[in-house]
Amino acid sequence: MTSTDRYQHYVYAYPHKTAYRPLNPPRPLREVWAGEPLDSLFLYLHIPFCEMRCGFCNLFTRTGAPEELTGAYLDALDRQATAVLDALEGAGTFATAAFGGGTPTYLTASELERLCDIAGRFSGFGSAPLGVETSPATATTDRLTVLAERGTTRVSLGVQSFIDEEARAAVRPQKRAEVEAALDRIRAVGFPILNIDLIYGIDGQTPATWSHSLNAALKWRPEEIYLYPLYVRPGTGLHRLDEQSRREWDDSRLALYRIGRDHLLAEGYEQVSMRMFRLPREDAGGTEYCCQTDGMVGLGCGARSYTTGLHYSFEYAVGARHVRAIIDDYVREDDFGAARVGFALDDDERRRRHLVQSLLQSTGLDRNAYTERFGTDPSDDFAVDLTSFDRRGWLETTSASISLTSEGLAHSDAIGPALFSPHVRERMAAYETR
Repeated sequence: MTSTDRYQHYVYAYPHKTAYRPLNPPRPLREVWAGEPLDSLFLYLHIPFCEMRCGFCNLFTRTGAPEELTGAYLDALDRQATAVLDALEGAGTFATAAFGGGTPTYLTASELERLCDIAGRFSGFGSAPLGVETSPATATTDRLTVLAERGTTRVSLGVQSFIDEEARAAVRPQKRAEVEAALDRIRAVGFPILNIDLIYGIDGQTPATWSHSLNAALKWRPEEIYLYPLYVRPGTGLHRLDEQSRREWDDSRLALYRIGRDHLLAEGYEQVSMRMFRLPREDAGGTEYCCQTDGMVGLGCGARSYTTGLHYSFEYAVGARHVRAIIDDYVREDDFGAARVGFALDDDERRRRHLVQSLLQSTGLDRNAYTERFGTDPSDDFAVDLTSFDRRGWLETTSASISLTSEGLAHSDAIGPALFSPHVRERMAAYETR
């Protein structure tokens, strides 16, 4: 594996949404959820609006939205919630919830109240851990107060860099003073968990400036910190770098990752994955989704839902024109009773998903749990892949678990994609970016 293989892409879900295709015919939700475990579900509400689009962002979101559109979007969320509740026949209990985006706090305080009311239709909301993403400009006291009063336990702030020049280089025009004011407001309202996102690999960033941002974040002693390598979308200048320049950039990102990892470990944080670091505490976590065993109900046109045999969502796009068209279709939709776009998981794909989602965590794969679920041993099912990783010194195998070494975690963005099935890779390669 060469240096240019290190950063393929961030695997936060398997299979990737670009492997989804229209379902012909559409699958009624009652049929999709029939027989599924419903006692520990994850509820995710997606708000596809932001006040600006960062240069590194490839999420499903649009900038700016008139009040009539956000209102219509909440109306559609409510209609979709009705269809999902009908499919679950009122039997679902939700153990975890999150509002993501986009930027959920793009909504006004009163709109956030309504968003919580929609989520509150699902059993368990209000008592289960709730995570919410925000931005410096939208983390206002009135919005934060609503979220705190409605049971939010974790707030995640996308800072990326505490140096104004680096923020501009990432096409995120914000001032450090605005970031620090937002952090002050979040701490003043008093959420149990604060997460700060930082990015390394920004043009012009050095080990010294990276360390500066790390230390600036640590002044708030956040319970969690995520360190993200910079990725760029197809068509941007970095995709036209020659091989030597790309190799140098990859080397730089890896060096900055190691600086950040070692610094946070020295500050008492524990590493949960390549990206996630948190302070050890008895009630740490709670808003992470258990991807192996839990079902996920996603509401919103950018959300996905997971059952044992089917992952489904709406159409996916990144380009502004296509995103706006999908949002417009969503707010006009009256029939949310069927899944129309998705990916059916056979037994092999379920095994792969379990392996990928487990192996990329520092705790690794519990071999007994895997065998109990599938009746086989992961070392037999994935012998070729695991042997390849082991030869590189990326794997640690015991009778109880299979986990990544420290160097293996550093290469998570190569290991994850390497485990994708040929079928998923074929679909992703055939996907036409919109």
